[in-house]
Amino acid sequence: MLSPESFLYEARDGVARITLNRPERLNALTFEVYRELTATFAALQDERGVRAVVVTGAGRAFCSGGDVRDIIADLQTMDVAGHLEFTRLTCELVRNMRALRKPVVASLNGTVAGAGACIALASDIRLASEEAKIAFLFVRVGLSGADMGAAFLLPRFVGLARAAELLYTGDFISAREAERIGLYNRVVAPDQLEAETRALALRLARGPAFGLAMTKELINRELHVSLDTALEWEAQAQAVCMQHPDFREAYEAFASKRATEFK
Repeated sequence: MLSPESFLYEARDGVARITLNRPERLNALTFEVYRELTATFAALQDERGVRAVVVTGAGRAFCSGGDVRDIIADLQTMDVAGHLEFTRLTCELVRNMRALRKPVVASLNGTVAGAGACIALASDIRLASEEAKIAFLFVRVGLSGADMGAAFLLPRFVGLARAAELLYTGDFISAREAERIGLYNRVVAPDQLEAETRALALRLARGPAFGLAMTKELINRELHVSLDTALEWEAQAQAVCMQHPDFREAYEAFASKRATEFK
């Protein structure tokens, strides 16, 4: 059983729930939160009872980015080797989220900024409260907008021109605008977010875990290849899935007119 100390963690009904829990600091990230999040997403790969993951925040923000007191101030005193060690750690978090062969749902309860926006971006699905404005703030503090995979992932969601605008300006956009351009999957009233997130996470957790894992792996791999290569990979992946017991279970459930029971 995972037991991180710098954020809340619970697992039930096949769903692991990670809650960033520094509401007085708008869930700003510390070095320790980064390290524990990175380790947790790596460890979730082997948590057999977990079939889907939710990431959310406590209070009125999802995550406001790196903590000015705990991280930004310390970065001022580091040399380039220290800076690179830190930036590689932040990128390792994104790598572990994308490599996890289980669906990750970002439940965006409030402000999503900086590194928090990148954590949302690295998730598979984003459900958002109407209060969840989002910004990739990096250029506004003199850094590159290309951080934690943002320059790689964001154009694939919203297109090159819109991604450039968001990364060049660092401006906030509203939740509804984020939904309109395809960055958020769905926006709901604040009092509906928890129920909507829970329903989706349970649906994913009760789905065919092997098929979902294969789907996520192929989505990641096909970002880099030609259509012909992607088609061959998908043919091979689907043939493997057809050998899995979940495929027969779905057929037998359909034939018997009963609900599927994926194991």
